[in-house]
Order: sequence, then structure tokens, then C-alpha cells
Amino acid sequence: MKAWVRSVAAGTVAIAGIAVAVGSSLGGPAVQFIGAAVVAVAVGLGWPYFLGIPAKKTNGTVVALAGIASAAAAAFVPGPEYLVWTPLAIAVGVMAVVLVQLVRGTGQSHRLESAFGASAGVLLCGLGAGWIATARHTGAGSMLLVAAISTVVALLIGMIRWPDTIVAPLTIVFAGLAAPLAGLVLADIAVLPATLAGVLIGAVLAAFRALNSTRSDRVATAGFVALGLAPAFAVGAIAYFLDRMLVV
Repeated sequence: MKAWVRSVAAGTVAIAGIAVAVGSSLGGPAVQFIGAAVVAVAVGLGWPYFLGIPAKKTNGTVVALAGIASAAAAAFVPGPEYLVWTPLAIAVGVMAVVLVQLVRGTGQSHRLESAFGASAGVLLCGLGAGWIATARHTGAGSMLLVAAISTVVALLIGMIRWPDTIVAPLTIVFAGLAAPLAGLVLADIAVLPATLAGVLIGAVLAAFRALNSTRSDRVATAGFVALGLAPAFAVGAIAYFLDRMLVV
């Protein structure tokens, strides 16, 4: 599969995943947890296939469980610190990844790459709980809506069949413009926090788009599903922290 076709496919999957994670917020924290858990499972089980690391089922299960645990804590913990347990979920997930490599034993192939790669998946999957935390902090609108719109805009720009040197700046600029417009028109959020959220989200997604374009080998279907979902899922934490720090 060519790089630009992979970008379109991954972007489409990412938009669908964000629609699930954000749209489920209309049903409350419990429903959003179910939506986030489904996305976490897709990210977790597909991430090892994207990286091409061994022990795919075991590492994928660890990544998925870390995301589910983080989402559950964000959905059901008393506020206002909705991500208070997320660092613990990520830390336990990383320790589980290291334990998997120890169980595999000395001499097994790609132990270091597997440990670092799976740990990155744990981090991205755990940060997806930010979508739930943002919804609980300010409701189904506000920063949640701003972040979702800027994420979709960044993903759509990333589908353009142009070099990364052109697409990356466009992604950051358009995401940075879409966020304050959405904030002013739909959510009544000040320009500064909305713009900062859009720029950061655009930068993260542009970086992952560049990562995707560097892959010359064939990626399994589960792998590019995870590639599309993981960065878009993780930017929910950006919306939450900026919402806590800048929106008054």
C-alpha cells in the first residue's frame, strides 16, 4: 500500500474513532467509557502490527488494558482531577511491557525495540482518557468540541497527496485556525486557548503523518488502524490539560 493511500485510510479510521470517542459523550461517562474502550482495544491490538514487534498478542493486550484502565478511571473517578489515575495506569502498563520481555528471556529477537515500542503504545492509549476527562470537565460541548473539530481538520489536511514539508505546516495552520473559529461560533471559548489547542493537535498529527510516510514496507490492516487511531486518540489529553489551565 502506497504511503498516501495509507494516509487516507489511516485518517478515515481516525475520524471514525474520534466520532466514537466524542459522540459517545452525549450518553454520559459510562457510555463514553464504552466508546473509548473500543478505540483502546483497536489501538492496543493493532499497535504491535504497525511496529512489527514480536509477541504481538501479549504486547497488544497490555497496551489495550492500559487504555481501558485509564478510560475507566477517567469515567468513574470523582472530580475534578479526572486523570489522576492515568499516570498509574501508564506506569503499570510500561512495567507489564518490561515483564513481558523478561518472560520472553535472554536472546529473543528485538527485545529492546519491543519494549520501547509497546511502551509508546501504552502512553498513547492511556492518554486517550483525556476525551472522557474533557467531557466530564466542561460537558459535551466546549473544549471537547473544539478539539474534535481541529483534530478532524488536521486529519483531513493530512490526507492530501503532497510532501510532508508542505502538508505539515498546512496541518498546523489550519488546525490552529479551525479551533478558535469553532470556539467562538459553537463553544464560546476564548481565542488563545482554542488556538493553542489547535496548533498543538495539528503538530502532533502532522508528526505522525510524517512517521507514516516513512514506512516503505507493507503494514497489516490492524497496524494502520492503530496508526490512525493512536495519535488522534491521544490528543484528547491535550484538550483536557489546556482546558484546565487556560479556560476560565
